[in-house]
Amino acid sequence: MPLESDARVVSELVSRGYNAEREAVTLIASSADPTRTLTLALDTLPADALKLTAAHVRAVLDQSDPSASTADVQTAVDSVPDSTPVETAPEAFERTVDHSLRSLQIANDMTGESTGTGRYEDFVAVFRDRYERLSAKLRSRVNHRTTRALKSMPGNSEAGIIGMVSDVRSTANGHWIIELEDTNGVFPCLVMKDRPLADLVNEILLDEVIAVDGTLSDDAGILFVESLYFPDIPRTHKPSTADRHVQAALISDVHVGSQEFMADAWSDFAHWLHTEEAEHVEYLCIAGDMVEGVGIYPNQDEELTIIDIYDQYEEFSEYLKEVPGDMEIVMIPGNHDAVRLAEPQPGFSDELRDIMTAHDAQIASNPSVVTLEGVSVLMYHGVSLDEVIAELPADKASYEEPHKAMYQLLKKRHVAPQYGGHTRVAPEEKDYLVIDEVPDIFHTGHVHKLGYGMYHNVLALNSGCWQAQTDFQKSVNINPDSGFAPIVDLDTLEMTIRSFN
Repeated sequence: MPLESDARVVSELVSRGYNAEREAVTLIASSADPTRTLTLALDTLPADALKLTAAHVRAVLDQSDPSASTADVQTAVDSVPDSTPVETAPEAFERTVDHSLRSLQIANDMTGESTGTGRYEDFVAVFRDRYERLSAKLRSRVNHRTTRALKSMPGNSEAGIIGMVSDVRSTANGHWIIELEDTNGVFPCLVMKDRPLADLVNEILLDEVIAVDGTLSDDAGILFVESLYFPDIPRTHKPSTADRHVQAALISDVHVGSQEFMADAWSDFAHWLHTEEAEHVEYLCIAGDMVEGVGIYPNQDEELTIIDIYDQYEEFSEYLKEVPGDMEIVMIPGNHDAVRLAEPQPGFSDELRDIMTAHDAQIASNPSVVTLEGVSVLMYHGVSLDEVIAELPADKASYEEPHKAMYQLLKKRHVAPQYGGHTRVAPEEKDYLVIDEVPDIFHTGHVHKLGYGMYHNVLALNSGCWQAQTDFQKSVNINPDSGFAPIVDLDTLEMTIRSFN
């Protein structure tokens, strides 16, 4: 077993059922005889140790004589000062769980249901489906007409239209032209710059569905807009809650396989889940990017500890085993995972599912709606947040306050409304990205920032990550919020942020 790299050392440790500090891995890989060092380190590790520490490996390396026996090394290890102890398991707390009280359902899971072939007709079908479903949410707001009917109406008539935004542009005088498209054609709508609703134009994204009403021009060739509506979440929405005190941990972006994966923080989180303080945490929802992946961004290979994608999932599964075995786990993929990049993303393949067998986790597509004891959680990895933040004003969407970008998606009732930009969209017969039913919780990740708030009584949460800042993130000025675990009380929707950084 030649161990010529950190990745090979980690892989060997995982195959033997051990975790290790990053420094411990580096010490082994850089030693004169990595195989012997690893063997001696594991042979002398206390039976109750959870992790191989750098202090333990140093004690092994201090016995530099190749002829030293395991007993000699054990003596040296035992002499390590108490100030650098080998990590051992905390005193066990026995969780008592009544599984009969649990309830978990998954909806909008398109895994195994993909129908798209990439033909033009597929794109027509998915956008038609989007228009029909979102326009239904707007028909009570305006007395709408089709674009064909508007063109035959007399000038100066009051009129309304529901359409998909095909273009937004400013005029020479600073006014705004919004072109709205329905199944009959396209009609131009003019928003005057001095009208209060002009600020709403800055929130509009291409391809979303909106409604406007106003007055037709003299020749009925344009609609002067007086009101503008988004599908939006009703302000009267009343969230559902669980009938008992039970909690869910909502996390994302674990990124196992990266040099910057925070293994110690993850292990601290997993160990905390075994304590009395966490006895009511019975659900764990992970919103994508279980692993770092391969070839996601330039020079990523220089920041990997595991270069094989399947080995990354093997190690992720080992870390997942640290979580209490009685927890219900739900996972969806993200853009670093080994699934198609185009959304909706189907759940992991059978091959990957066979690797990630820990706790028999539920695996669904991105996005999916997970209902935990009556509380609906819309889980979406969040790639479209990049586009929302890039397109909208900073006070409406930013990386520092990612939940505000999530508010925009709730307002539009679609998790990725704009087509043809950063977010790849796969054509299906049904648009799985429409937010049909109002969720009680909207959970995303992707941007590696922690942000949360209430929007029309919906808890919007971006849960941060478990990866320290990478060189690539430094180059694009991303300072991640790492090692946080948001814990939601499902009976009240109150949230506590636990830090393991």
